[in-house]
Amino acid sequence: MRRYVGSAFLAAGLLVGCGPSETETSTQQPQEQQQGLLTEADVDVATECQGILQFVNEATFNTLDAYLPSNVVHNLVNRRAVSQFASLADISSVALVGPARLQQIEQGARSQDYIDADCYGIADGLALSQDDAAAIVSLVNSISSTELHDILPYAWNGALNLRNQRPFTNADAIANTTGIADASFRNLRNAATLSRPFEALINAVNNLPRPHGGVFMARHFDWWANMNGQFHNFQIQECLGERTERVSEPDNHRGTDADAAEVRAHVEAFVNAAASFGTLDPEVKAAGLANLNTLIDGRSFFGCSYGYARDPWSDHSATFFVDTESGFSVYTDSYYAE
Repeated sequence: MRRYVGSAFLAAGLLVGCGPSETETSTQQPQEQQQGLLTEADVDVATECQGILQFVNEATFNTLDAYLPSNVVHNLVNRRAVSQFASLADISSVALVGPARLQQIEQGARSQDYIDADCYGIADGLALSQDDAAAIVSLVNSISSTELHDILPYAWNGALNLRNQRPFTNADAIANTTGIADASFRNLRNAATLSRPFEALINAVNNLPRPHGGVFMARHFDWWANMNGQFHNFQIQECLGERTERVSEPDNHRGTDADAAEVRAHVEAFVNAAASFGTLDPEVKAAGLANLNTLIDGRSFFGCSYGYARDPWSDHSATFFVDTESGFSVYTDSYYAE
């Protein structure tokens, strides 16, 4: 079998303990990213920035004219007379409105007190809250190179530039990175903010008691390093999807991707099995699984299931899935030790 031995997973394998450490599968997110109000849906205006839309929909011609060229104001006013603006994309569809005009609109909304400091501002077609912006910076600075490229499958150079130029101090610097445009920046925002209920469920599972065995989950991890590591009794049960062909052999590789039903069934079974180690809050569980369903519905995934051991007295059974387009990913690991 082909093996691509890497140092990252080997180092993790030498750590003391029975269960998986966050070093081998996950990057710690700063505490502030786990708190506060984050955008919860794939929209282009955060709740804290809704005043931008209100400004364009309600401000008088003269007020708008103080921040925008008159011909642009005419176009906006004529359009809003037909229907109110509901998104930044909606505003951008008006003739003569581009990124520079959106910045002027943001300036007007802020100057006229339609938005305050809780709205970070507009970057690459998104009106971000301060919490959104902080979450994006934390994500880009902390996740593996593998995950960066998974989140940005069509912006390879952008992902490479982010990796080489981090750490970043603000979201504008990320948005202005060569190779990062509106679609890529939106993927980063979604990866940073949309899975919080599911991540709360992951934390609950990971906090269950761990006697001589246990369960572990991760939302952010380096699957390439995991598959290229050096462990006792490493054995692939099955890989699926085109991206994993390089780490598996034909006899244990399934060419077709996984669908939402397969991912859902695996995660739900794993979470239910975790209940044998302790009690999960029913509301956290329900919210987490509902969030997962929203994120995976209609999507395709590559991934692998494999076994490994850190030492002769333990055994792990691990599975991961990664969305082929958005890079959304989940890792599960059940283990026991003598």
